[in-house]
Amino acid sequence: MNEMKHGVDALFILLGAIMILAMHAGFAFLELGTVRKKNQVNALVKILADFAVSTIAYFFIGYTLSYGVDFFASAQVLADKNGYELVKFFFLLTFAAAIPAIISGGIAERAKFGPQLIATALLVGFVYPLFEGIAWNQRFGFQEWLKTLYGFEFHDFAGSVVVHAVGGWVALPAVLLLGARRGRYTKDGAVAAHPPSNIPFLALGAWILTVGWFGFNVMSAQSIDKMNGLVAINSLMAMVGGTLVALVMGKNDPGFVYNGPLAGLVAVCAGSDLMHPLGALLTGGIAGAIFVWMFTLTQNKWKVDDVLGVWPLHGLCGAWGGLAAGIFGLQALGGIGGVSFMAQLIGTLLGIAIAVVGGLLIYGTLKRVMGIRLDAEEEFDGADLTIHKISSTAERETSW
Repeated sequence: MNEMKHGVDALFILLGAIMILAMHAGFAFLELGTVRKKNQVNALVKILADFAVSTIAYFFIGYTLSYGVDFFASAQVLADKNGYELVKFFFLLTFAAAIPAIISGGIAERAKFGPQLIATALLVGFVYPLFEGIAWNQRFGFQEWLKTLYGFEFHDFAGSVVVHAVGGWVALPAVLLLGARRGRYTKDGAVAAHPPSNIPFLALGAWILTVGWFGFNVMSAQSIDKMNGLVAINSLMAMVGGTLVALVMGKNDPGFVYNGPLAGLVAVCAGSDLMHPLGALLTGGIAGAIFVWMFTLTQNKWKVDDVLGVWPLHGLCGAWGGLAAGIFGLQALGGIGGVSFMAQLIGTLLGIAIAVVGGLLIYGTLKRVMGIRLDAEEEFDGADLTIHKISSTAERETSW
């Protein structure tokens, strides 16, 4: 009976790994459809190369740091429980590799390829596993400390904070250190619109990510006996909430509409196993609003050239998801309970702090040592720029 259960669990988590692996095609097509045509090939190659480097870094370093499993210490771990530990590595690798895939969208169209691969290895090998081990494997006594103070540990079922907020907040210093694309902003307030090069590809990427996300969330149970349909329905409701709010606030702009479901799904990851479906719907709707509002603000007011809006989408919506689990997961608001808002707040802030410090150290060092930005002649192509003067409130809304 145990052997059968081990085999079923290994198959269950393997199917999840395959679904999330397919999500990386979604990252690629989302970026491909958003960047200018001259950068489409770079976007496709970058996502695949980042995944390959992530695999090596996580296999040799990151997974051991997070979970203490050394695949070279004993041959027993290779065959134990139908190879479950190996398949678990594959499953969690797809999460870890999402970090550079997220960053890729923010730094698109002006980052050097080689330094970014180095950053990927360092992030997936060291920075991400540090917080992953704290949140998901009881490292350094942090969860025990929270439980002593507030009665419950920091809860992040499928990675709103561990994966998405960390990825988005690492991306922010990278984007700031790189600076805006040449010609994107001018001294007199003009903005180069840089509309999406291919809306169908952008939509395809969003759909692939959306479908794969149900593996991302549901299979985070990691065993068949812990699987719960509530996670699937909450993911669905959050996706719908994010879509509808982004549709209204984004005024039917396809770039906003197709990022709306992603915002909702990012936010519901943490509490998808705790919330009532109505709580998930509200969580997703608020996330959709956060994305549209903050994307417009960062691009047009703050002049932060985050190409795909990964800091609002993953960084802010992921942080909101960590907090939302501590709100809509409460029994008083229809949730299952077993969660504390203060524990969620502190855990979320720790994840953000590790991400920002890690991003600054890695990208700051790479900038000093070898440079992280393309030369002007490699980056600039005047034919791809459409300059317009911002002169009214309506025109300040970013054109995708």
